[in-house]
Amino acid sequence: MEIVQLPFVDEHTKVIAAGVDDVWPVLLETLDATFSYAGAAPYARIVGCDDRTASGPRPLAKGSTMPGFRVTTVVPGTELVLEGHHRFSSYTLTFHVEPMSADQSLLRAETRAAFPGWAGRVYRLIIIGTGGHVVAVRRLLSRVESRSAQGRGTPT
Repeated sequence: MEIVQLPFVDEHTKVIAAGVDDVWPVLLETLDATFSYAGAAPYARIVGCDDRTASGPRPLAKGSTMPGFRVTTVVPGTELVLEGHHRFSSYTLTFHVEPMSADQSLLRAETRAAFPGWAGRVYRLIIIGTGGHVVAVRRLLSRVESRSAQGRGTPT
């Protein structure tokens, strides 16, 4: 799967009052905790995800998996690309962490996805059309923000 071939869905940003060196590990921990919750594996199995369990190196690195996602690109402190595929969609979720100053970073999350066939169109309506995807991504970015500001507290 090539990222450039997938259509752009959306991008969300969050300014975080912490430097890149503080935000990056929190991003990795928060993603791992968020996508490895108890209901993720059964959902991944139901929709037919290629990756259905958490495996591979921790903290997240190239080749690590979580239900629904595989880490395909890591540029430490800068970029993390998650890719996934199931019977209704192929998708990427790309995170960029950019320094704004010594104690402030910009976190960006970009989603690209294809939803082939009539089942894909229905799935897109459910996931994207209802606003559920937007809520989930914004909540994830807010968790990274609050944990970075707290000095890397427990994943929420």
